[in-house]
Amino acid sequence: MSEPLPHLHTAPPHGPHEVPLAGLPLTVLVGVTGVGKSTALTALRAADPAARVLPDRREITDQVMILPLAGRPITDRAERFRLTARYREGHPGGMAQALGSLTADTRCWGQRPLFDGLRGLEEVRYAAQTFPGWRFVALHAPDAVRVRRLLGRADAFDRLENAPAGGNLRARLAALPGVDAVFTPAELDTLAALEGAGCSAADILARTGIVVSERQHYDPDAAAAFLRTLPPERALVLDTVALSPDQVAAAIRAWA
Repeated sequence: MSEPLPHLHTAPPHGPHEVPLAGLPLTVLVGVTGVGKSTALTALRAADPAARVLPDRREITDQVMILPLAGRPITDRAERFRLTARYREGHPGGMAQALGSLTADTRCWGQRPLFDGLRGLEEVRYAAQTFPGWRFVALHAPDAVRVRRLLGRADAFDRLENAPAGGNLRARLAALPGVDAVFTPAELDTLAALEGAGCSAADILARTGIVVSERQHYDPDAAAAFLRTLPPERALVLDTVALSPDQVAAAIRAWA
């Protein structure tokens, strides 16, 4: 079983240092897998060692969403997306609602923690409308770039079961359910060509499938468009292709 969240729980505050996250001025990173949230947080921590970063989305998902539904840890990304979608049927705010339900010990997390991260319009809109003290940094990168970044990070969590079998890689990529809504034929050609550049067919297929599956549940463009309607002191939108991680961290620190 996954470890409980450190110094965080779903019960009401029961001590002078405990505060609902709903009432703290969180800075929340917004973006889908592979846009550079973790890299940005690493750069932020290097620039400000005192920064307090809450347990990430994966850990909170495990404890608040998946374990109550499945009763065991789930590693397959497509199955996790399915279970989180099921959680959202009763909790329309998704991760925003899960995060806002937690109580934090401020001796550990401070008064202005950071969180990685929210995804999609529903989560972002719920958070912005429900928690007026929260502020948002949306990070963006094209889907093909995200696949290449996932290939480069070699995270064992980036797995996809039940991938299409048989045929060459290009044909298997084209057989991914929903792929046509995310990638053009030319982009699939480029991704298939990565097999000759040191990446395995299985890894390319898995990472592409993750990006496609995630886009079926979360629309990063709609989330960014909504954030641009908020006052500039509440939302910042950054392109992680145009900006280096250090530049992203500098922009966040200057805005904050």
